[in-house]
Amino acid sequence: MADILSCFRCGASLAKLSLPLSRRDECPECAVHVHVCRMCIYFAVNVPKQCREDDAEEVTDKEKVNYCEWFKPSNNAFDPAWAARAGRAKGELAALFGEGPETVAGEDALTRQADDLFK
Repeated sequence: MADILSCFRCGASLAKLSLPLSRRDECPECAVHVHVCRMCIYFAVNVPKQCREDDAEEVTDKEKVNYCEWFKPSNNAFDPAWAARAGRAKGELAALFGEGPETVAGEDALTRQADDLFK
């Protein structure tokens, strides 16, 4: 493949991984598995089973490692708009449970204070 593969979740380059991708391969940045439906050229949200390959067995979780024999990595798997929506959704969920940025920042400050005690 002439184009460089990118992680479907974070967009990091997967150039260091050898092809064909193994079921055990992970993104070097976010450690998500990359032999998943979301990384495949046949993945499409607007078709039945979200797969353009009619003969492929249905996989219910498109972000989990699978044994699909039709898997071919896509150079266009990363969608910045999807990543932004997912980030906003996670932020809203964290805020709903009181884990907003202020809580995380406070935890970081506490961690720094604890680290400073042992310097």
